[in-house]
Amino acid sequence: MFDILILIIALILFSLLAFKRVSAIILGPVLSIFVIVCAKLPMYDTMLGPYMQAAAGYIQKFFLVFFVGALFGAIYEETKAAESIASALVKVTKGKFAAPVVMLITGLLTYGGVSGFVVFFAMYPIALQLFKSTNLSRRLIPAAISAGAWTWSMSGPGSPSIQNVIPMTYLGTGSMAAAIPGIAAAIGQFVLIFLWLEYRGRRLAKKGYVFHDESLKPIDESVHESTELPNALKSAIPAILILVCFNIFKLPVEAAVTIGIIAAVVLLWDKIKSIDVLISILNKGAANSAMAILNTAIVVGFAGVVKVTTGFEKVIGGLKNIKMSPMWFVAITSAIAAGAAGSASGGLGIAYEALKDTYVAMGVDLEYVHRISVIASGTLDTLPHQGAQITLLAICGLTHKEGYFDIAITQILIPFIALGLFCIPLASMGL
Repeated sequence: MFDILILIIALILFSLLAFKRVSAIILGPVLSIFVIVCAKLPMYDTMLGPYMQAAAGYIQKFFLVFFVGALFGAIYEETKAAESIASALVKVTKGKFAAPVVMLITGLLTYGGVSGFVVFFAMYPIALQLFKSTNLSRRLIPAAISAGAWTWSMSGPGSPSIQNVIPMTYLGTGSMAAAIPGIAAAIGQFVLIFLWLEYRGRRLAKKGYVFHDESLKPIDESVHESTELPNALKSAIPAILILVCFNIFKLPVEAAVTIGIIAAVVLLWDKIKSIDVLISILNKGAANSAMAILNTAIVVGFAGVVKVTTGFEKVIGGLKNIKMSPMWFVAITSAIAAGAAGSASGGLGIAYEALKDTYVAMGVDLEYVHRISVIASGTLDTLPHQGAQITLLAICGLTHKEGYFDIAITQILIPFIALGLFCIPLASMGL
């Protein structure tokens, strides 16, 4: 029991320190050492072995995906192409459903290949102005943006997200694996999140929480003029190209996004204007990619240490002995691995390396393993220590206390509901 308690304490410490905005780059190795000491593992052998192997292995496998995604995102951010697409969609909705519209726009950009880590920066000023125009509380902005980036658009069939690519690498499945259960789960998540954001917006307004809230940190409310934005249709073409190349022509995601980058440079050159500006944009994207993958890999190293403890073995062994369907076993173990890693993508790698043979032995079709695990990985990865949420809350000028509750509902509770109501039942029917 003490072995399992060590892991629970480590995750609680991870969350508490993350609340205090301690960097994941610090938390990863420090809490790994905490686990090593408490579990009586050899210090140097474990840090130089399982910890560094897990961290370095993750970078080796997925750096290029992060790299091209961040370059594409930087181009869309700096040329204001993302803002152009968003502004066009906002005009269609005529200012209604502000929070769900932010979720929709973010999801479409993510489905189009813009990295989730980068879309935060592109979407925040758009969300800010839309919330201001409808007098909606800023407390909902982080949930609206991150729900668009990390739920249905991340786990839906055909998504070029890193989370949909990882099982393709480990399991040999396709981007459209378990299409019917996956599409049903994506629609279910979208509808439930839409309803929750609308409900919460009205609930907060009744409590007196509106856009100008003196209890929140003051922020810059500036916005770009529409004349500064590129044509929305022209802006959308590179993102559409990525989806076509990835899902129809079956190019590797790195190649598909590279084609999108080239198309974006050509089509948006009037906003880039010079080689020097292009180099500056690409430099920014490269720096973003390095920080994003480093933050994730450092925490994946922590998960690598967790994986070699007797406590982790007991947790997995205990789950195997509980009478549950094999598909729920896939979901729960993937969620736990993602929670330990503080990352959906990192957790998927840990789960597949540790349990792929177990999943196969339990008779679960790998296509269903792919879709169920991707959806499940987007649940407990969203515990307070997740680096992406810490970054987003900082961008929005909010604390965990002010913005995390709605993040937890939209990205932990609702994806679990989608698994139970849509994905797993349909997969159990063989659809």
